[in-house]
Amino acid sequence: MRLDKFLKISRLIKRRTVANEAADAGRCFINGKQAKPSAEVKIGDTLEIRFGNNVTKVEVLSLSTTVRKEEASAMYRNLQETT
Repeated sequence: MRLDKFLKISRLIKRRTVANEAADAGRCFINGKQAKPSAEVKIGDTLEIRFGNNVTKVEVLSLSTTVRKEEASAMYRNLQETT
């Protein structure tokens, strides 16, 4: 699954265009490497998203093309969140 699509479906980022812009700006990392919006996300990958001083680090637990709002947080496990 594409990085920008995963971020939108898992609701880590609300809109796919915002996810696209974040990845293009170099704020998204997969397993410690800077990632483009089209980068493939796999189960077990570690994602890091940086917005200013906020860093969100999660582990991908599942991939699904559609998911309900209440179940979106089950797609990842929060590893670290700093403000």
